[in-house]
Amino acid sequence: MVMTSYNTVDGIPVTCNAFLLDTILRGQWGYDGVVISDLYSVNGIVGAGVASDLREAAVMALTAGCDIDLGGSAYRRLAQAVRDGDVDEALVDRAVARVLRLKFALGLFEQPYVDEIPAETSQEVLAGAVALAEEVAQEGIVLLENRDGVLPLSRDDIRRIAVIGPNADMPYNMLGDYTAPQREGKVVTVLDGLRSAMPEAEVLYARGCAVRDTAGAASGIAEAVRAAEQADAVVLVLGGSSARDFRTSYAETGAAVASVQVSDMESGEGMDRATLSLTGAQEALLRAVAATDTPIITVFIQGRPLDMTLASELSDALLTAWYPGERGGAALASVLLGDANPSGRLPLSVPRDAGQLPVYYQQGRVNDYADMPGSPLYPFGYGLGYTTFSYDSIAVSAGIPSASALVRVEVTVTNKGGCSGSEVVQLYLRDEVVSARVCDKRLVGFQKLNLAPGETAVAVFDLDADIEPGTFTIMAGPSSADLPLVKTVRYPEFIKF
Repeated sequence: MVMTSYNTVDGIPVTCNAFLLDTILRGQWGYDGVVISDLYSVNGIVGAGVASDLREAAVMALTAGCDIDLGGSAYRRLAQAVRDGDVDEALVDRAVARVLRLKFALGLFEQPYVDEIPAETSQEVLAGAVALAEEVAQEGIVLLENRDGVLPLSRDDIRRIAVIGPNADMPYNMLGDYTAPQREGKVVTVLDGLRSAMPEAEVLYARGCAVRDTAGAASGIAEAVRAAEQADAVVLVLGGSSARDFRTSYAETGAAVASVQVSDMESGEGMDRATLSLTGAQEALLRAVAATDTPIITVFIQGRPLDMTLASELSDALLTAWYPGERGGAALASVLLGDANPSGRLPLSVPRDAGQLPVYYQQGRVNDYADMPGSPLYPFGYGLGYTTFSYDSIAVSAGIPSASALVRVEVTVTNKGGCSGSEVVQLYLRDEVVSARVCDKRLVGFQKLNLAPGETAVAVFDLDADIEPGTFTIMAGPSSADLPLVKTVRYPEFIKF
């Protein structure tokens, strides 16, 4: 199904916007399925001041093409509206037919219930899902800084480690918005993961402060400093949270409103931010722990881009794990200790400041500001590992006609470091002269290579020629801002089968 959003477009709520739901969605895009409102968004038509009451809102939404009123009571008024001649009964039939057609397609009338899964099969499925969750978390962790090779941590050298920060031992902060309640002990926090992975070491813990709440921050920071001073290394876990309290209320539009009792929540539905700064007393905690001179590995748990400039300056190593999920603590421990080599890459550009927005890799050349560079702090596609790679050569040739690939690009890469690792080879394309300049360059392919020390491999990309004739620059490298291999070609002259 397609769900209507809460917002208005040109002053018209999407849930009663016939141009979007009928002319574009069904007419231009050919959609023939069911359209469902977001929770209470039919009520939101009244809240937006476009309808006088729920009955009028129901008629407007149904007429525009919204088939189901999710969670609300507005559509209960349609029967009387039909009797009073305010809405054509054929529109009700149209909505009902769409829903029934979907149910028939799903076989719900022939087999309304699913087969129960035997308990032993369920446990097998669960074990596989848990393993996959940890693998996904590992793959998503991005190493941004690693000064003087502080990572990976050595189990032999670290006898006492301090795990500090508002996100170090908060299970729900590891999870995304609208996560269902979790049973006790299911979510592995960073503290849990390091305690399990370092059984011979003493693991100290101090929360330091909350994500948003500043009450008691002074004493909490003092406790964190004492822990840091006693430790051989500090893992400082900062960032944000989407944790709700499962007693969510809703605004007139139908959008969720976080309870004031959930002081950590700063990301998710109903959580707009005016800045990208770390909230609460987190920056004060970072400065205080950094002043101890104990090596600091800072980990961001986050659901939105945050200002990492201070953390980048004060930390010996810096990582982002996003919301790493129920096995996130175990995944982070494996990366910090070198049991897994980090290979995640940034899916966005990390800005230096909110005033820099929007910032994205396709912008092309940007001018510096008077008070800071115009480039991002960390560019799209960026990420480090525990080994280094060289980009040796790039070759471009005609593709494979039978596979509809008009261009084949081969990028040769070598692991130059002393340990195995994974490199995400990224391929970008720039149209040098184009009728409408929409981007400076665009990512057209990426491939992960797993290489042993000294091993060389070739990443092969087969590209379609969804382009205008002309001159093109093909670039390959480890990030959007680091593309050492460049090849200029003319299309379609070089493509000869």
